[in-house]
Amino acid sequence: MDATTIALTSLSIALGAMTFLFIVRIVLTWYPQVELQKFPFNLAAIPTEPFLALTRKVIQPLGGVDITPIIWVGIFSLLREMLLGQQGILTMMF
Repeated sequence: MDATTIALTSLSIALGAMTFLFIVRIVLTWYPQVELQKFPFNLAAIPTEPFLALTRKVIQPLGGVDITPIIWVGIFSLLREMLLGQQGILTMMF
């Protein structure tokens, strides 16, 4: 494996992991009694909260429903597809 393949694979895994963590955050919003500061929930909360906090400043919860994790799932999925998909920018370059 060359360095380019390792870098692209690592980027793909990182973007996929973040998408998964945001999906976990979406599921956790269904259970408001969950304490995000406690293990194992903090494994999803710690890496995603900076993104969500930033977005919540711009997009307030609608009717008490926080849609920011859904937005970030879309952003990370789009980035992964645009960069590493079958017709992705980085895939085509290398």
